[in-house]
Amino acid sequence: MSLYSHLLEPLDLGFTKARSRVLMGSMHTGLEERKGGWERQAEYFKQRAIGGVGIIVSGGIGPNEEGVGVQGGAILVNDEQVAKHQIVTKAVHEVEGALICMQILHTGRYAYNSKAVSASAVKSPIHPFPPKELDAQGIEKQIQDFVTCALLAQKAGYDGVEIMGSEGYFINQFIVKHTNKRTDEWGGSYENRIRLAKEIVRRTREAVGEKFIIIYRLSMLDLVEDGSTWDEVVYLGKEIEKCGATMINTGIGWHEARVPTIATSVPRAAFVDVTARMKKELSIPLITTNRINTPEVANAIVAEGQADMVSMARPMLADPYFVTKAAAGRGDEINTCIGCNQACLDHVFSGGEVSCLVNPYACNETILIDQPVVLKKKIAVVGAGPAGLAAATTAARRGHEVTLFDAASEIGGQFNIAKQVPGKEEFFETIRYFGKMISSTGVELKLNTRVAAKDLISAGFDEVLLATGIIPRLPELEGVDHPMVLNYLDVLKHKKPVGKRVAVMGAGGIGFDVAEYLVHGKTTPSIDKAQFMKEWGVDLKVAGAGGLIQPEVEPAAREVTLVQRKKTKVGAGLGKTTGWIHRTTLKHKNVQMINKAQYLKIDDAGLHIELDGEVKVLEVDNVIVCAGQDPQRELQAALVEAGLSVHLIGGADKAAELDAKRAIKQATELAAAI
Repeated sequence: MSLYSHLLEPLDLGFTKARSRVLMGSMHTGLEERKGGWERQAEYFKQRAIGGVGIIVSGGIGPNEEGVGVQGGAILVNDEQVAKHQIVTKAVHEVEGALICMQILHTGRYAYNSKAVSASAVKSPIHPFPPKELDAQGIEKQIQDFVTCALLAQKAGYDGVEIMGSEGYFINQFIVKHTNKRTDEWGGSYENRIRLAKEIVRRTREAVGEKFIIIYRLSMLDLVEDGSTWDEVVYLGKEIEKCGATMINTGIGWHEARVPTIATSVPRAAFVDVTARMKKELSIPLITTNRINTPEVANAIVAEGQADMVSMARPMLADPYFVTKAAAGRGDEINTCIGCNQACLDHVFSGGEVSCLVNPYACNETILIDQPVVLKKKIAVVGAGPAGLAAATTAARRGHEVTLFDAASEIGGQFNIAKQVPGKEEFFETIRYFGKMISSTGVELKLNTRVAAKDLISAGFDEVLLATGIIPRLPELEGVDHPMVLNYLDVLKHKKPVGKRVAVMGAGGIGFDVAEYLVHGKTTPSIDKAQFMKEWGVDLKVAGAGGLIQPEVEPAAREVTLVQRKKTKVGAGLGKTTGWIHRTTLKHKNVQMINKAQYLKIDDAGLHIELDGEVKVLEVDNVIVCAGQDPQRELQAALVEAGLSVHLIGGADKAAELDAKRAIKQATELAAAI
């Protein structure tokens, strides 16, 4: 029996069968609106089909212009658009047993669109356009547009549709009092507020017939004020089942909710308890979701009867062959999603194309291609951080002879520092993955080896890739050599003692990481699920509307002040979808954040700054410098002078802000072309 037998078991839907219990959750790629994007998407989805996914759900497609997320976004309203979707469905169906459903996504007041409509004219706090309140005729049009969109999806060759009824989108906006202020037959009582959801599902089923999958995405935990209660969620689930849904998928949290639901700091399978309770109430298959990223976790969920199927979106970006690797007993070869959002959601919400920090091939399957080498080269890679690991394993996989050097006793570079930061423990998985790839691709690994230029020159390498990283930068400041001054490597790598009162100079990503590390005790919210829920004020029993309770935050281990020179908001340069989480976490720990500061000096009294023309002294035990870094390129000059072909990658190339996404992508692209 397979180690993951429950996850790999087919799921009988009556008229069709999902070949595994893995659903690839919906994620907009940004390719839908780009020239040649449908062809790129076709290959992207096909690889996930080859990888063994039971059901693929496409990115959200609007049922009309007012419902699409952004003006010019992908909609399905006519036969001309059907032809584009057929490119995708045909590619997926070339893989035997593969199923693909199209998500119908009406964003309602979340539309970055002047045509936005909703239940009531209640503006979203995260979008600039106030929605127009629909009248009865307008509601009828929206319902019919859902039905028409589903019929066109059926014509396009999809095996079904997912009707998006959660995450605070259009249908969800009708369901809760938070956004539905109506007093007519579409508002007021709960029965009235769920009428839209029921009508859309019922009429869609009537239109498409029985042998077509309808997944309804049900919001089981809104995490906003005046959201649904548990009894209401259960009632709606049962009603949706009666209306003809094939399956129910789980939605957790609205986009405007101030609780993390999918970021790295969220514990694995954090919200599966909610789905486990709902499963007892339904007779149709139930799908669970959110921060499930390993076959062990996914298999246990199905084995324990907490859900019938597991939805994973970003893990399928990280590794398209997740399921087939698990089936072959090669779970240790899975490139694990670390929940960083940097190349996926951050790109989507900035109008860009989706990819993946740990897998730059994602959505680039027709562009970034590994070809077996024609001329085998002898390649040295110096530095086993993210860039060096990606370069070495990619080059070796193609057939080059690769030697990877690092002065440290373990691979990982800066990721070994990052994984210690509360909320970033998942970074260990990337190190584990590359460790496995080193052995499977035949890279010769030489740790504890501080290689010199003369060694590389005499060894006869054809190419040298310098991934030697960075050196922390010290500012020119009186007292910067004071004993109380440490840099971030002193704290995170060398574990030098730090006092109870700390000033952190520099509030970029590293400054925030240091602050997180210093304010947390031994138990971090990212490891302890109960502690996470308590600190963020989440009631998994949903006793009250929306599932929110008063947060209980454990006292900080230290008094920390983050200081920056920039006039911008502290943390403004953090990730688009995760920056608010880091800022909120530190505010919960009473971290003081200061911008527009001028550093004056450091002495026994502490850090002297000038703020709005006034001189202040931050009386601290230690000053931690996170004021940037410089590339470490000490080998470059001698190697170039000797005539070697030398390439700089990662921090050695550009160290302005440590950027693993850029480093891995740059290294992979170079190694794929060299």
